[in-house]
Amino acid sequence: MQSKEQAWDEQTDLLVIGSGAGGSTAALVAALEGLAVILCEKTALIGGTSATSGGAIWIAGSSQAARAGYQDTRERGQEYLRNELGSHARHELLDAYIDTGPSMVDYLEQKSELVFDAIAMPDYHPDTPGGMAAGRVLMAKPFDGRTLGQDFKFLAPPLKRLMALGGMMVPSSDIPMMLQPFKSYQAFSVVTRSIFRYAMDRLRYPRGTRLVNGNALIGRLFSSLRKAKADIRLNTSLVELISKDGRVEGAVVETAMGRRRIRARRGVVLATGGAAQSSALQKDLMKNFPHNHTVAHHGSTGDGLQAALKAGAVIDRTVSTPAVWTPASVMKEKDGTTTVFPYGYLDRGKPGAIAVNATGRRFVNEANSYHDVVQAMYAYTPPGEVPRAHLICDSYFLKRYGLGIVRPRANDLRSYLEAGYLVEAQSLQELAGKIGVDGTQLTESIGRHNDFAKTGVDSEFAKGTTAFNWFNGDPTVKPNPNLKAIEVAPFYALPITPATLSVSIGLKTNENAQVLNGEDQLIEGLYACGNDMASVMRGLCPGGGVILGPAMVFGYRAALHAAGQSAREID
Repeated sequence: MQSKEQAWDEQTDLLVIGSGAGGSTAALVAALEGLAVILCEKTALIGGTSATSGGAIWIAGSSQAARAGYQDTRERGQEYLRNELGSHARHELLDAYIDTGPSMVDYLEQKSELVFDAIAMPDYHPDTPGGMAAGRVLMAKPFDGRTLGQDFKFLAPPLKRLMALGGMMVPSSDIPMMLQPFKSYQAFSVVTRSIFRYAMDRLRYPRGTRLVNGNALIGRLFSSLRKAKADIRLNTSLVELISKDGRVEGAVVETAMGRRRIRARRGVVLATGGAAQSSALQKDLMKNFPHNHTVAHHGSTGDGLQAALKAGAVIDRTVSTPAVWTPASVMKEKDGTTTVFPYGYLDRGKPGAIAVNATGRRFVNEANSYHDVVQAMYAYTPPGEVPRAHLICDSYFLKRYGLGIVRPRANDLRSYLEAGYLVEAQSLQELAGKIGVDGTQLTESIGRHNDFAKTGVDSEFAKGTTAFNWFNGDPTVKPNPNLKAIEVAPFYALPITPATLSVSIGLKTNENAQVLNGEDQLIEGLYACGNDMASVMRGLCPGGGVILGPAMVFGYRAALHAAGQSAREID
């Protein structure tokens, strides 16, 4: 929109809207490059969906991977993504991402509190040319939330159901020891130290201060932003962008004290989380993929997209699918709230569970990525309907691995059964009747699966044939770590439904995250990253960290461009 001739309430160099990984990276890099920065967050807490996420970033050819002994190159990463994305790829974005990822991570390690480890997670399709069995997924090292002091209370917490003892984060490496604390001296020592620290934390803090995953990533960014003197403003939402002669000069924001007009001399960065939450825009963007749930942050209602559209921007709809998907289970809590829980916390790919569709037939390799599983759900569902499916397991599986929010070795299942979250039956026929699928089809599906478990060969869906499948399996189970018979009554079913992890459709941008109009011309002064920017992965999901990785890389590129530099000059 055209600006009115009104005075600015204040001025800054770069105005960033949204405090997830993309927005926080943009704000931090701009501050480190000497710009005055205002970072606005719509809610009362820092971090958005990034703070509740796994926190992984996908980077090819990083020094962190080399440090850990993994052999990877930029060229091999480029080969993998080009093969994965195929005709959907926008090569200028893809090449910018591949080229800049390693330098972005090194820059943050050198100039801030961000420190990363390469982990042994495979690409989701490691057999694709250029794929890797490990080393491209980076995770922020655990972070001590106590170093934030009084600011710790402003850091968004992880999902409550992912914390132990009501508020303790547990790194994935410690989970086996937490489940069997008396198995070894090491396990007992790790568990007792963790619980003691947590007990001490609760004397002063509302939750544990040992932060991992996305909470560690955002905690490190938050701490670094404070040290870089970035101006962080909570409860401050975007109302509209202010333009003059086709250039975005600033924005109107809503605060507790009323509206303010902020001039941004170097530009505005939109990082508001896209439109994953219920809104008219979300319904338009995803009208061909009906669903009812998301695990995205409640503030992701399309604020940045709607403001940009009014300033002349366009939505890039040329993606494979409009979102990155996960199967999710839905628990109605006693307080009336609803918990949407993503597939794969402890149970994904473990041997002894299958997914069946509305007819009781198996339809997918359950050890594949969450995105692949939902794509298979939509493939068998008539257009216009929300896909319906169940995960089926027996009592042995439930005790050993858990299922959804039901944790391993859970002794009391009454709350889950009463809420309808979990369905229990003494026979497969009874279970089929309770979940509304054909009993013969369900019994036959499980019979075939049990035969595959004996031979180790899944001739229907090739479960257990890739490094990513094995990564999710149980190495103690032979001959296939992803296959075990379902045979120990009672039997259980967990209803699952598609949910969005993030939105792939967003604003059309160039390789510096500058927003484009309908004629592919720059809208000067306007940048977008994270889910406000159309995904560089184009609605595909080649590996863990392909949401946060691009968010941070293009936030980095936006900040450098606004500072009058390029990623190449920084290298």
